[in-house]
Amino acid sequence: MADAGKVRVLHLLCKHSKSRNPVSRRTGASTAGVGVDSAHTELTAIIGKLKDLSGQALVDAFAKEAQARSDCGSYAQGGDLGFFGKGEMQKPFEALREGTVAVPTCCE
Repeated sequence: MADAGKVRVLHLLCKHSKSRNPVSRRTGASTAGVGVDSAHTELTAIIGKLKDLSGQALVDAFAKEAQARSDCGSYAQGGDLGFFGKGEMQKPFEALREGTVAVPTCCE
């Protein structure tokens, strides 16, 4: 259960050649050969599958996609990063509306 003022955050990471550490946590494989545009295109396709969903159906479908594709270690938890309050996430994520899927975002 979240504390007041906190939101649950899920994410799906597609690493690419310009990632700080271009190795998938899911597969252990290098992503040095994956272009930024290719990663962006893949994320856009995943978002397309999710765009008409909401509520728990969205959470469940997102988790399934993250388990199958995310290069972040959180793939095993369906991309679930836990709960965050204001000022605890990177700025591109702070502006997102709760219950929505964001367009692909590059960040540090």
